[in-house]
Amino acid sequence: MKIIAGLCSLLTCGLAASILAGCGVVTPDSIVTLPSSATPKRAQLAPASSGAIFQGAAYRPLLEDRRARLIGDTMTIVINEKTSAGKADNSSGSKTGSVTAAIPNIFNGSIKQLGATASSADKYADAGAVNSSNNFTGTIGVTVVDVLENGNLVVSGEKQVSLDKGIEFVRFSGVISPDSVQTGNFVSSTQVADAKVEYRTSSRIDMAEVTSSLSRFFLSVIPF
Repeated sequence: MKIIAGLCSLLTCGLAASILAGCGVVTPDSIVTLPSSATPKRAQLAPASSGAIFQGAAYRPLLEDRRARLIGDTMTIVINEKTSAGKADNSSGSKTGSVTAAIPNIFNGSIKQLGATASSADKYADAGAVNSSNNFTGTIGVTVVDVLENGNLVVSGEKQVSLDKGIEFVRFSGVISPDSVQTGNFVSSTQVADAKVEYRTSSRIDMAEVTSSLSRFFLSVIPF
């Protein structure tokens, strides 16, 4: 009875630990090491004087380029990543042989029963193939975190989507040429240098399989 009580206590502790682990949100590891946002420095501007027509608070130059170009500006990355790779290899070999031996005459007589015949055949074949295909589409907003000396923009961003008990993380970073920025501050991910795109989730899908294995183990030793 003490053994059964100990097993029941161990099972209860294991289930409680699984429940507590599921309640916490575990942030998955990331390949994006840049900060996901940046705050621009406040510009020291003289107070604008408003007149009857000119309003300083709402003034926008007629020919101003509104494309992202400063630290803290935001843009939208259109993720359209498709990769495909394949590799195949095969080899084969074969070998055959035969041996025949007979004794035609023994004491001037023929004995057909005395003789030996042997044959062998070996064949070897090996083949392998590996195919990999990935398709990742979507959009994510990023922030300019740095401007390089040549004018290129270093961007980084993160998006979190909470679905039921899990959180999905979409992260992006890279270097963008100002010439690649389209109207509306849209940039295709295929035009981003040193791009790092990742999709991670904090949900523990494998926990169901682990819990099932533990349950089968304890139920196999508990006599009820």
